[in-house]
Amino acid sequence: QVRLLESGPGLVKPSQTLSLTCTISGASITTSNYAWSWIRQPPGKELEWMGVIFYDGSTAYSPSLKSRTSISGDTSKNQFSLQLNAVTPEDTAVYYCAIGSYWGQGTQVTVSS
Repeated sequence: QVRLLESGPGLVKPSQTLSLTCTISGASITTSNYAWSWIRQPPGKELEWMGVIFYDGSTAYSPSLKSRTSISGDTSKNQFSLQLNAVTPEDTAVYYCAIGSYWGQGTQVTVSS
């Protein structure tokens, strides 16, 4: 069974970079055809897909976030990470990492000075 655990700071100041890591257990980040996603849910809003890193290290991003988002993988640690640049209070959300029906518990990130 795949398990995912998000980690990172819960508070980020406006204009700074939000950095989160997802630790994978029960599968390898390089397992063929796997795609590892970041998804967020702002308060009172719907889930928003942010981007994905594929088993081969290639990535794809939501067009609305592409200019500020970077996803990378660390095969030695079996982790993948999210960086979101130039954050604003509108980036306040619960951030999830996921693959298929397997989701992490989510981590709250608040953007505030």
